[in-house]
Amino acid sequence: MDTVLDQKLVSSWFDVHQSVPQTYVFPPEKRPGKLKVSLCKSIPVVDLGSHDRRDTIQQIFKASQDFGFFQVINHGVSNKLIDDTMSVFKEFHAMPSKDKANECSKDPSRDCKLYTSSENYANEEVHFWRDALTHPGHTSEKYLQYWPQKPTQYREIVKRYLEEVRNMGAVILELLAEGLGLGADFFNGGLSDSPMLLSNHYPPCPDPSLTLGLTKHRDPTLITILLQDTEGLQVFNDANWIGVEPVSTAFVVNIGYVLQIISNSKFKGAEHRVVTNSRVARTTIAYLIYPSNDNLIEPAKALCNRNPPLYRSMTFKEFLKNFKSKVGHTESVLQTISVSSS
Repeated sequence: MDTVLDQKLVSSWFDVHQSVPQTYVFPPEKRPGKLKVSLCKSIPVVDLGSHDRRDTIQQIFKASQDFGFFQVINHGVSNKLIDDTMSVFKEFHAMPSKDKANECSKDPSRDCKLYTSSENYANEEVHFWRDALTHPGHTSEKYLQYWPQKPTQYREIVKRYLEEVRNMGAVILELLAEGLGLGADFFNGGLSDSPMLLSNHYPPCPDPSLTLGLTKHRDPTLITILLQDTEGLQVFNDANWIGVEPVSTAFVVNIGYVLQIISNSKFKGAEHRVVTNSRVARTTIAYLIYPSNDNLIEPAKALCNRNPPLYRSMTFKEFLKNFKSKVGHTESVLQTISVSSS
């Protein structure tokens, strides 16, 4: 365990600073700029309980093209489970820093871990205003034994939550596959069998205009399914930042880089960021759907009959290595994965 992690966590010191520490102040060109952006009403809210499957597919397909984002309601996850899960993560992030660090230091593989800013904290020029807990999204005892045991209900509630969200994710992937003209089971197996859970916590910030919770990026996932408690998520669309309005009991779904590659750019991985605020903490719970490391990532052959493949074939492990070496630099990532670079 990092013996000083508990002292680095933003949640351990944010309330004793009247100003943003210099190591969290972004250069002027990378600062959030206009903090109050319009909350976008046009990002579709899709009813997964609808009986018109064709219409649901069309809504998701258009949202994935236009925004790379949509929200879903009537998704099968109960309101009580949503509330209980958000509560248990808020309780976790509110625990004493040493307790949090200790709860996340038991996994010898370091798949279950707590960190602050990013996993590259030691080499960052500027830190992000966030703490993060992550562990595999599988719920078997092999993984569960390393999850936090505090709060006391963590394992029981999060296990149920992940099982429900996994089912929802499978439905969404079926709809996306059908929208692309692929078989409904196209994303089953190796393309989606390595999910991760990530809970980000963004404490109140004395001056949100100087720093960011997360800088502009795309997720290196197939899709990401997010539960958020308050505003802060912003999407870059048509050269403007727009806010993703929290909708009660809805989940936010965004298209990741992997799906952009497989769809041969029919869908675009959405660029997004997180801004902070000075009033309240923000807690989110993300279910990140990843392929297995050895799985081949490439444009689906059925989508390359009329249009040539835009991306080269590579293992997910190779893709992730490229992504992590250039995180935050969208064009640089694209250059390494495009056919024109090979």
